Amino acid sequence: MFFLTNIMMINMLRKKHVPISVIFELTLGCNMRCIHCGSAAGNVRSKELTTKEWIDLSKKLNEIGTQLVAFSGGEPLIRNDWFEIGQNVRDLGMDLSIISNGYVIDEKMVSQFRKLDPYSVAISLDGAVASTHDSVRQVNGSFEKCLKVLKLLKENDLPTTVVTTIHKKNVGELPKLRDMLLDKGIAWQIQIAIPVGRFPKNLTLTKEEFYSASMFISQSKNKYSKKRLPVMGAHSIGYNPKFIRNPMLVPRWKGCQAGISALGIQSDGGVIGCLSLPDDFVEDNIRSRDIKEIWNDSEMFSFNRKFTLDDLDGDCKECKFGKSCKGGCTTVSATLTGEMHCDPYCLYLIEKEMTIK
Repeated sequence: MFFLTNIMMINMLRKKHVPISVIFELTLGCNMRCIHCGSAAGNVRSKELTTKEWIDLSKKLNEIGTQLVAFSGGEPLIRNDWFEIGQNVRDLGMDLSIISNGYVIDEKMVSQFRKLDPYSVAISLDGAVASTHDSVRQVNGSFEKCLKVLKLLKENDLPTTVVTTIHKKNVGELPKLRDMLLDKGIAWQIQIAIPVGRFPKNLTLTKEEFYSASMFISQSKNKYSKKRLPVMGAHSIGYNPKFIRNPMLVPRWKGCQAGISALGIQSDGGVIGCLSLPDDFVEDNIRSRDIKEIWNDSEMFSFNRKFTLDDLDGDCKECKFGKSCKGGCTTVSATLTGEMHCDPYCLYLIEKEMTIK
């Protein structure tokens, strides 16, 4: 669930902890069973938050500085109250992004999007051909539906993003996907799948495949203007490369922002620094404590807020970028190594290994 925004990028250099960007997991229920889903979404959580609870939460987040709320899931648009919650977010003056698989989006829903004037509508596209996308999403016809939805969004002048999660089944289709998105006025975010939730470890990219995908993003940024192809790697792709252009949206990685400027709210009220993190990272619950109290508690999100160089592990321990990088993406690091600050999918590290060989 890696989703960077310009607002978040601007605030990554701030020292004060403010939940600038917050992702709402409106429901864990989903109409698909994607093989890479880190949440293993499908069934709703027990006692998911009510409309009133989401609205009250939005008000409190606004009071402590939140600027952007993103709707995610599961599939957020299968909730009957998503528009009401979204309207409240916008009435409070916060920006709104919607992350969806696109399957339930129709003209009526697009009309509702237009009323909300969203910062972005992000649609998942995981293959350049139907056989790949549909097998990843586990729903026949989802590829054709996705393309129709993207066309519908652009016809209605809505800011549109495609999110592609890459692994062994689809990484080879990046060039064809680029051809599909070129000159369409659609932003493209590429992120990696990691072995958590429903995703099988044997489909995880090797370091060589990861580096090749990063090189593809860098070369695409060099070849095409942002107007023709606004492409970026999510915060799971990057970290101080020397031989290729930085593939990330942020000009320089300043460490994981979970609990610093980013926050996730699970559909049952669980508070977590980032929704992609395992449930072990849930800090508290808004039904137990007020979100303001949770956020301002100095003991919360200690893995990031109290980071020191002694927390670095593995190859990151002696790295010259350790102080600023803080070991890369916490989710990738924790999932692949069991530690929080030693992400092995690091371009600087991989280039170093390649040079030594």
